Amino acid sequence: MKVVFRSSQRVVSSLIVLAALSLAACAPLDRKNAVPPQLRLSTSVLGIPNARFFRDQPADMIAEQRRQLIREARALGVPRGAEMPTAYLLSLSGGGDDGAFGAGLLTGWTAHGDRPKFKLVTGVSTGALIAPFAFLGSDYDAQLTDVFTNIHQADIFIKRFPTAALTDDALADTAPLFGTISRYVDAAMMAQIAEEYRKGRVLLMQTTDLDVGRPVMWNIGAIAEVGTPKALDLIRHIMLASAAIPAAFPPVMFDVEAGGATFQEMHVDGGASSQAFLIPPSVDPRIAQAETGHRRKMSAYIVRNSRLTTEWSDVERRTLSVAGKGVTTMINYSGVGDLYRMYLETLRVNAPFHLAYIGEDFSAPHKEDFDQTYMRALYRYAHDRAARGYPWFAAPPGFRPGEN
Repeated sequence: MKVVFRSSQRVVSSLIVLAALSLAACAPLDRKNAVPPQLRLSTSVLGIPNARFFRDQPADMIAEQRRQLIREARALGVPRGAEMPTAYLLSLSGGGDDGAFGAGLLTGWTAHGDRPKFKLVTGVSTGALIAPFAFLGSDYDAQLTDVFTNIHQADIFIKRFPTAALTDDALADTAPLFGTISRYVDAAMMAQIAEEYRKGRVLLMQTTDLDVGRPVMWNIGAIAEVGTPKALDLIRHIMLASAAIPAAFPPVMFDVEAGGATFQEMHVDGGASSQAFLIPPSVDPRIAQAETGHRRKMSAYIVRNSRLTTEWSDVERRTLSVAGKGVTTMINYSGVGDLYRMYLETLRVNAPFHLAYIGEDFSAPHKEDFDQTYMRALYRYAHDRAARGYPWFAAPPGFRPGEN
């Protein structure tokens, strides 16, 4: 997500840098004890054993893949040893109000008539806000369109006084964003996610555990299957956390249990770990396939809700301006690096790679964050291209024929 700036690639500006420098001199806000390092691998949320996964625990994800393959085969009536239908994978990146690109692409894809049902949908930041709609399919296109064409800045955040840089946990209050999420992600949506999860489909959202400094992949279907108000509240807060840019938006606190005691984790934007993801390199899907006796082909689609390049600006020769643009550039190319990693993951399993991103042919005035006019123009740009048949790229930049 983005807040005071017009792109997730401009998430650090002079105010955020100033906040980071200033907070060291201030007393921290109250919070419960963080999880001790020796207990970090044994935490539990709502008592759900497979509520989330960590990259350094691949066995847990492989076990989940095994369970979901068995569920899917049962739902489809595919006998053991027979080939399963192609598994379509969708990755939705961060990008703030540039998420209108992903929303328009999906609805335009529906209009084109060949949008698949995805076996796996992953989302980071604004991608996590799109993900439930993408997961549930075209029946939710109207709601997805509404979210990314009719919201205003006031539906996302409220700016705090500048002193918040010294006295609070962020420069803005995201209570409006939580309210927006809650209007769309209701008990009925949770029940539908749970139903699809029982059929073997997977919806993952990424946050960053700031205490440990590592990504957390939340298994939304497993949480939805619990079906309680607490489970619904947890899903909403995961989506809020995935979009919580450090210092710009407040972190989200999650109560967890470990070693018979209660602790509290601090989570921020999933984009602090990576802008997008599919399956961690430590997890080879072929293992679960071999263990269950099911063979299948896979095909991956990556929607980057951003451009491939950093926007030009005349940078002032001042510390904060240089720092802000430097971090912006690092975030952009970190996101491009995520594309290379996902590309290698697809090569390993011989899955076709399809990439979409905001092209240099798109231009529209962008006066402020969550500028409705801008978002509508970007949504229409992506929708129209997808409705005609989106020209997916078969490799990241540098891997395409004719590129250096």
